[in-house]
Amino acid sequence: MNESAKPQPVVVGVDGSKAAIRAALWAVDEAVSRDVPLRLLHAIEDAESGGAPADTALRQARTAIEAAGAQVKVESETVQGPAVGSLIRASAAAAMVCVGAVGLRHFQAGRVGSTAAALAVSARCPVAVIRGHDHHPRPSADDIVVEVEEAADNGGLLRAAAEEARLRGAAVRALVCRRGEPGEPVVADTESDRRALADLDRRLATWKRRYPEVRVEPVAVHRSLLEYVAGSRRGIGLVIVGARNRAHLAELVGPAGSAVLQDAGCSLLIVNRQHM
Repeated sequence: MNESAKPQPVVVGVDGSKAAIRAALWAVDEAVSRDVPLRLLHAIEDAESGGAPADTALRQARTAIEAAGAQVKVESETVQGPAVGSLIRASAAAAMVCVGAVGLRHFQAGRVGSTAAALAVSARCPVAVIRGHDHHPRPSADDIVVEVEEAADNGGLLRAAAEEARLRGAAVRALVCRRGEPGEPVVADTESDRRALADLDRRLATWKRRYPEVRVEPVAVHRSLLEYVAGSRRGIGLVIVGARNRAHLAELVGPAGSAVLQDAGCSLLIVNRQHM
């Protein structure tokens, strides 16, 4: 069989944590929608740690998927080496890589934050960092927010947002963040805002025609993305961003961003330029 003809699985990093199980449950819909396997990947960094922890972690994830009644082909893989490198290598033949996230009180350098940052920059497929609560691991009705940069080609981001919204029965908020210089007063509903929204509406028109069942709302705000998420009174289940701005990405997956997104129960999907 030609290698290029093989279906690209949705890969989930599994380490035995509740966060990893949430990521696996979230990833089920991604795999089912693409009609591809869901591959659970466990990386053993210490050669002397043995196979039992890996077996336990993989079995727990499989049990959770089966208990949810998911009709998906599940594959398991155990690899030797650092988790980041293993997931990056797996991304070369994956439709998406999903990892679980931890709250701020559990944040440590070298754990999920840096894993997500490294994956976002180096992965060859979209990367999902899944947050949520044990009683609600797979939010579907909450809105999807996609951050749109005014000067950039955002076709890939908007397509990803529309696909996720259709898959999860959600609405899309296409967000343009228009922060002024530090110390400047916040002025809403300005002429520049109206022009930005009109331009965004033109770019959204194509996606509205392609996905008529998805409600898409253009939004211009004078705040950062994290400030918007923290202050939103409407539920947000997923934020979609590009990986072009590495400083912005580091903020989102670092301790500050992790705390805001965790409080909101909000997951993050990072789409690199090569996926657009």
